[in-house]
Order: sequence, then C-alpha cells, then structure tokens
Amino acid sequence: MKIPQHIAIIMDGNGRWAQKKHLPRTAGHREGIKRVKEVVREAKKLGVKFLTVFAFSTENWDRPKGELKVLFSYIERFLNEYKKELMREDVRLNIIGRRDRVDKKVMNKIEEVEKMTGNNKSFVFNVALDYGGRWDIVDSAKRLIRDYENKTISITDINEELLANYVALRGIPDPDLLIRTSGEQRISNFLIWNLAYSELYFTPVFWPDFNKEELLGAIKDYSERERRFGKIYA
Repeated sequence: MKIPQHIAIIMDGNGRWAQKKHLPRTAGHREGIKRVKEVVREAKKLGVKFLTVFAFSTENWDRPKGELKVLFSYIERFLNEYKKELMREDVRLNIIGRRDRVDKKVMNKIEEVEKMTGNNKSFVFNVALDYGGRWDIVDSAKRLIRDYENKTISITDINEELLANYVALRGIPDPDLLIRTSGEQRISNFLIWNLAYSELYFTPVFWPDFNKEELLGAIKDYSERERRFGKIYA
C-alpha cells in the first residue's frame, strides 16, 4: 500500500455528532480531541511523516463565547496530558496560525510544548490554530515585502519556490492527501497554497467517529489513485 508522506485533515462534525446524541456541542469537542491522539499514533505507525490538522479557523471566533472557552480549556488540557507521549514517541508539535488572539495562558502552554518537542524528528504534528488560508497568503506577502524593502531579496528572486518559504508550512512537504470528515466537500480556507495538488478524500463520518480503521480506509483509497501533477503518462 502506498503511504502518503503528509496527510492534512479538516476535523469536521464535532457539534453535529454531539447533537445527534442529544449532548452539548462541547461533548463533541471533547470526544474529537481523543480521536486526534489515536490518529497521530496510527499515522506514525503506518509510516506517515507529517500530519496537519485544522483545529480552529480564523472564522471560528464567531462561535458562542462559552463554547470557545471550553474548547480552549480542552486544548490546554490536551497539551498537558499529551506532552509526555509526544516526547516518548519522538513527535514534534508545530502550531501554525495567528498567535496574537489566543488566550495568553493557552499560548504559553503551546510554546512550552513546541520548545520541549523541538528536536524530535520521527514525526511532525502540525496543528492549525486560529488559521486561515487567505490569512496565510496575506501574511506571507507582508513578510516577503518587508524582506524586499530590507533588500534581502530582489524582484527577480520572487517565484513559487521563494514564496513557499514564507507560508505557514514552510520547510514541510505539501500534503499528499487531504481528508475531510462529516460529509462536507470543500477545503474551507485551509492550506490554500499547499493543497494545490493534494488528493482529496471526503467521508460522511463525523470526526469523533473517525478512528484508525477510517484512516486506513482513506489511505487505501489514496494508494489506488494515480497522481499526475498535470502531466500525461503513457
């Protein structure tokens, strides 16, 4: 079976999973966080090297304040409980997205775990938090313009390869496979630059029900595809 080097996941359907079970939406977030650990373990076991999950988008701030407070408390607890396993399994945590709007206490914990796992090399676990694909490109453009104004680059230097070094996932191969749960079939402002040639896999399964068997099914589907990258093969 052909194993993708990098998998990206839009973890969708926590709220609908909870509502279907007549539970508060926050129960879906709590269960969804459990699935994250399981999927990281299984992806690493299968030979995947990079996993990027969409945890919180720039648009998610419009949700009820109570739900946001609980969600970020779950994220903080997740990091506290997960950091020992990350070290034991040689997994590096990397957060992508804005850092100026997340609660300072939560961000301090994030940066603590990032620093702790910074030298781990077996597997890279990217978490997109307060992230949006359009924000990513705008932020990249701003930093590129600053470098141009500081004369560290010239107009003739600017090409796709250079810009790729400014986006949030710089230095990491583009995702081979994007998985989106809950039946929605769109990328929802996620990794716009990096998903240009990714294979897309949509499943009706809500994220809290997306277990290692579901992951294996997505990878099997991917392994049966022929990736052409715009080329023609005889």
